Amino acid sequence: MNYTPLRETSAAALEWTRLRDHLAGRTQSPLGRARVLALEPSRDIQGIERAQNLTAELRTYLAGGGTLGFQGLFDADVLLDKARIPNAALEPLELRRIAELAELIADWRNVVTEPPDYIAGKWPAITALSHPVLIANYYKLLQAISGKIEADGTLADSASPELARIRKAMDRQHKAIEESLRRQLRAVSDAGGTQEDLITIRGERFVIPVKAEFRRKVPGVIHGSSSSGQTVFVEPMETIEFNNELVRLMDEEQSEIHRILISMTQAVGEQAGSLSRGTEVLAEVEAHFAYAKFAQDLDCVRPIFTDGKPHGDDAALSLEAARHPMLELRMRSEKAKIVPLTLGLPGVAKQLIISGPNTGGKTVALKTVGLLALMAQAGLPVPAKLARLPIFAAVYADIGDAQSIERNLSTFSAHISHVNQIAREADPRSLVLLDELGSATDPEEGAALAVAISERFLTMGAWSMITTHLTSLKIYAAKHDGVVNAAVGFDERTLAPTYELRMGVPGASSGINIAERLGLDAGMISAARASVTTQSADIARFLDELHTQLTAVGKERAEIRAREIAVDRERQRLESEGKVEQRQRARELEVKLGSLMKEFEFQMRESVKGIEDKSAQRKASAEADRRIARLKREFQESFNQVVVAHVSGADKKDPAAQPHVVREVSVGDTVLLKSMGREAKVERVIDAKTFEVSIGPMKMRVPKDDIAKVTVPAPKQSPIQAASKRGINVVAREPDMVPGEINVIGRTADEARDEVERFLDQAFLAGRGTIRVVHGTGMGILRRSLREYLKKHPHVIGVTEPPYNEGGQGATLVELRN
Repeated sequence: MNYTPLRETSAAALEWTRLRDHLAGRTQSPLGRARVLALEPSRDIQGIERAQNLTAELRTYLAGGGTLGFQGLFDADVLLDKARIPNAALEPLELRRIAELAELIADWRNVVTEPPDYIAGKWPAITALSHPVLIANYYKLLQAISGKIEADGTLADSASPELARIRKAMDRQHKAIEESLRRQLRAVSDAGGTQEDLITIRGERFVIPVKAEFRRKVPGVIHGSSSSGQTVFVEPMETIEFNNELVRLMDEEQSEIHRILISMTQAVGEQAGSLSRGTEVLAEVEAHFAYAKFAQDLDCVRPIFTDGKPHGDDAALSLEAARHPMLELRMRSEKAKIVPLTLGLPGVAKQLIISGPNTGGKTVALKTVGLLALMAQAGLPVPAKLARLPIFAAVYADIGDAQSIERNLSTFSAHISHVNQIAREADPRSLVLLDELGSATDPEEGAALAVAISERFLTMGAWSMITTHLTSLKIYAAKHDGVVNAAVGFDERTLAPTYELRMGVPGASSGINIAERLGLDAGMISAARASVTTQSADIARFLDELHTQLTAVGKERAEIRAREIAVDRERQRLESEGKVEQRQRARELEVKLGSLMKEFEFQMRESVKGIEDKSAQRKASAEADRRIARLKREFQESFNQVVVAHVSGADKKDPAAQPHVVREVSVGDTVLLKSMGREAKVERVIDAKTFEVSIGPMKMRVPKDDIAKVTVPAPKQSPIQAASKRGINVVAREPDMVPGEINVIGRTADEARDEVERFLDQAFLAGRGTIRVVHGTGMGILRRSLREYLKKHPHVIGVTEPPYNEGGQGATLVELRN
């Protein structure tokens, strides 16, 4: 990210380096680790927000199950520089590492260009960061290297046709030499001229061992003798030419290997710039992967950066349920829970005075605020439920034992020297954290100094948080605008700290009370209380009472909240019962009105029967039927719109207000018609509101409102049934007779594609839901080729990578259409 460093970070006091080391431990490559270890807070808000965006997007990717391994990532700049030199040749294992790096970059490009559905279009920052990777094409490079270098650094026979030819010729020559030497060895052995039937090598020449006294009986060249001198190693004359030919072939092999390495190196050199940029991209991506995993593990939140001013009820600086990350990690390892910290500076306040007993968590509060501020400005999410922070130009911390042996300063002198330096450098955009201000000296003088120092930081407008036992500082906070008191909790009954921070009240040190409960001699306790001034005693007593009252208020507030929850639950129950009763009454009303409609229909039909003229009677009867049907529909619509909408709270546009309208009707459905009281089959959809139906041989058009319900949905056709309708005779196996897996390891891309296509057809016709294609890991070319083919296949609706224990990158899960 853009880096405008803070003037001061107090990294050691706030454990920034420890946190960074922990984050680096979550990386897999040296490059990613180095990138994390170089992380520093910044003042550049745009750079900070960009880093926060990258981590947030990768956190979403991880939450959905996404992953990427970075083991093959390394700094290849030296090798890439060498590859740019004309006719240079990298070592085979160096080329293999670069090929693995290129494949890793290509894998990340595929993830960004074809992301999972849950992240598609939702990671613009990652897409922008990965732009150099997206335009890279390593096909020729991988084609030149992948699969042609063995794990031991030798070139495979497939590295070139010429190399394969030479090695086949060498194999034939080896056999010819062996046959020749075997003949010579048998002849010498039969005459007793050898101690063992063994073919060996001396100076890259194949020879046979012969006893020294028999050397003149075997014509040839002697290539040395044994240490005892009793055996000489002879290359027979008839084998010399064979050996010469083998040496020539070996020279050809080395020349061809060198030519291939130069060609491979040239391919690397052509992509050197792209590989270097891709390496930089992946190093940053890996670093943000580490940050995202950390944020997931500690349930972190993205900080909100403020302009340093309050806006309504939102304070410029506030933390809710914040946790010191290193402390939480340690507590987890000990199976213990951390007490979260909640604090805020309301209104225009910029100074917080934290008081209370020892071991109550005052120092932890300072360290938590300071470290979270550094994390936020380094682009990291912070462990909290909510974090609102200004952008600080510097973070100053005077925490812990500052005694300096080298400078011959006492604890007090070192503290004052450090505070004086902070006072000279701090400004309104600084965060100042001072622990136990005014301690380690005479209490009265220390109190006077503490108040004066606090006023200095308040006057300059710096953000400051100060811990203290001094009563003078507590009174100072109560008397000055812009300063807030806070107290850490302590349970005097159990003599244990609660580690909770209470805003707005000072804390009691409770030293004498704690000593009394710990069993200190009663006489000493009495003497101590007698020596405390009346004012100090009154203040201590007032603070004790205040904290007791606050505890009672907290319990009462919890009880009120519990009662509110119970009342809300009871209200919801009554509302639910009321709605049930309303629906029951509406149904009763509908039944009564339906009865009245039937009576009206009966009376109308009786009136029609009284008409003597048969022709007029038929016309009146038809008109009556139409009017009755229309009135029924109008009545039903009005009833639903008025009564049902009232009961359900729906309006006229909500389908819940029109339950008489069937929502989904498809061709082939068997439906019940309101107007005729008979079932009909849907033959055709005319438009959204009109359907063509058939009752036996008779076809007619009906409106959607005339359909009471779908009694029998149209059956879904299998692929075999659909084919049969078109006159195609298909014989398919049962699903159990078709295996759920195919293995194409060792096949070429074309061979694998043909086998997978045939297997897909069989599985699809058999009705299998999923299959697994095993293609191995290798250099990934077969995997990518098959996955691209499968994604476009008409039978396939999904292609995923199985978990590591089910094959991982060496297999592909394929989901088939029903």
